[in-house]
Order: sequence, then C-alpha cells, then structure tokens
Amino acid sequence: MSIDSAAIPPQGSLTQGATAVSVWARVRRWAVPALGVLVLGLLLSHAHKVDWAGAWEALKRYPPLLLLGVLGVATASHALYGCFDLIGRRHTRHALPWWQAWAIAVTSYAFNLNLGSLVGGVALRARLYARAGLDEATVAQVVGISLATNWLGYGLLAGGLFAAGLIAPPEQAHIGSTTLRAIGVAMMLLAAGYVVACAVARGREWRVRGKALHLPSPQLALVQLAISAANWALMGCAMYLLLGEKVGYGMTLGVLLAASIVGVLTPIPAGLGVLEAVYIALLAGTVGQGRLMGAVLAYRALYYLLPLVGGLVLYATLERYHAAHGAPSANLPAQPS
Repeated sequence: MSIDSAAIPPQGSLTQGATAVSVWARVRRWAVPALGVLVLGLLLSHAHKVDWAGAWEALKRYPPLLLLGVLGVATASHALYGCFDLIGRRHTRHALPWWQAWAIAVTSYAFNLNLGSLVGGVALRARLYARAGLDEATVAQVVGISLATNWLGYGLLAGGLFAAGLIAPPEQAHIGSTTLRAIGVAMMLLAAGYVVACAVARGREWRVRGKALHLPSPQLALVQLAISAANWALMGCAMYLLLGEKVGYGMTLGVLLAASIVGVLTPIPAGLGVLEAVYIALLAGTVGQGRLMGAVLAYRALYYLLPLVGGLVLYATLERYHAAHGAPSANLPAQPS
C-alpha cells in the first residue's frame, strides 16, 4: 500500500510547529502570573483612593431584612449551580445519587469562588468524585459539562445585553456601541451553535487522550443554557438589591459579567480587588464611591464568604459519608443521553 508523500508534512514544518508550541507554553506559564501581579499592583496603588470610611458607613446602613433577602438570592444561586452537575449526571448516566452529585457541585463552587477554579472547580471536584467511585473519564465529562454550562449561559446572557444595547461601553474602552452589539450577536450565535452541534452530532464519539467524549442531547443543551442564564441573573439580582436600585438592573448585571471575566483572566484567589476595581471603573459618577464599595463588600460577604462556610460543612459531610460507605463503582456502561 502506497502513501501519498504530499500528505506527509515536511520535517521542517513539524519542527517549527513543535517549537511554536514550546514557546507558547513558556509564554503562557509566565504571562498569566505576570498579568496577575501587574493587576494586583495597580489595585494596591489605587487602594488609598477608595473611600473606605464611606464604604463602612454604607455597610452599617443596610437593613437586616435586605441583607437576609440578598443572602437568600445568593443561596438560591449556589443551589442552582449545583444543578450543573445534575446535567452531567444525566448525560453520563453515572450511578451516584442526585443529592451527592449536587452536594459535590455546590461544595466545589464555594471553594472555586474563594480559592480559584483549579482548586475548587477542578481539583476538589475530582477528589470528591473519585472518592465516590467515578473513573477519570466520567469525572472529566461531568466537569466539562459544568464548565460549558456556566460559560455558554454567560455568553447567552451577556450577548443578549450587548446586542440589545442595554450596556453602554465606557469611554476608556475605546469600543463603539455598534461593535459591542456585534460582539453580543456573535456570543448569542455561539450559544445557539452549541445547541445545533448537539443536535447534529448526537451519538458521535470523540476520543481525547484515549477517553471517549460525547455531546449531550439538544434538549439537555437547552437546559444548560436556561439554568446557567438564570444563575447569572440571580447573581446580578443580588448586586442590584445591594446597590439600592440606584443603577438599572441591566447595567448592574453587565458590570458583574464584565468583572467575572476579568476575574477569570487574573489568577488572584476570589478575584480580590478585581470586582471592586471594575465596579469603580464602570460606575464612577453613577453611584457614590462609599455606597458602591459598601455594596461590593456586602456582596463578597454574602455570595463568597458565607457560602464557603456552608461549603466546608458539605465537604466534611461528604468525606464522612465516603468514609462510612466506601467508594463503590458509580459508573454505568449505558450510552449518554
């Protein structure tokens, strides 16, 4: 059997490609931490300009019932995030009880927010699932489904806000409203394209490092988008209430979405300072700095810190449950949905 020599890339091309990959790996290894240090330095250099006294006064003026209501919204958001892994459970058809998969997701989300995605979103989730008896391939699919659910819903919601013109780009962004609308349409098309891909490629299998991967059904993809968009909307609702409705809900949600993506790009645990910096930059002049900082600090306490306490309790409960019941195989050979 002959082999077409034209189909074989020249040795020089392979060497150049390998060199490019190696260079990119080195750049990525050092560029991300360097970016984090730079952002952190900028935030610290501006920290003395923040009206901390005004922020503390704003915190003290919050009615207890309002804080309790925001905590309820935050709790609902964390509970809804737990459903992301129920989608993964439905897709992979593993045999873990639904409450256990939900508890693992909620626990990892609380750690993810406060300690970073690699610790909470990936490492802790993988440990808890492995302790429960899931194999690496199933865990990878569950985590992949969760990440896709979160960011596809983000793109759908943010894209809708941009496309509708509800978010006005700040002057320092050097981006026109038309361009922003076009970006929003592209984000929505990407989310729609995912649903179409799930419909077209249903039943197809891809192998990544020897692991079989499948796309979920289009019905499950629609559930992913709906649940994720609702979760991001709840997050925006919490901040909207803390700002005392001084800023429109659409703008409040848009700023939160912008702060979230900036927080992902900067490797700082819990995005410390990032959320504050983005809100000050985008809402300066709209809300007093003291009121704004008070709202952000209250949001951190109610959405990040208090749920971490609940996450620690859930983590201890899951560890005790695994110790008492062992780790039976939780994988089934059934095909994904």
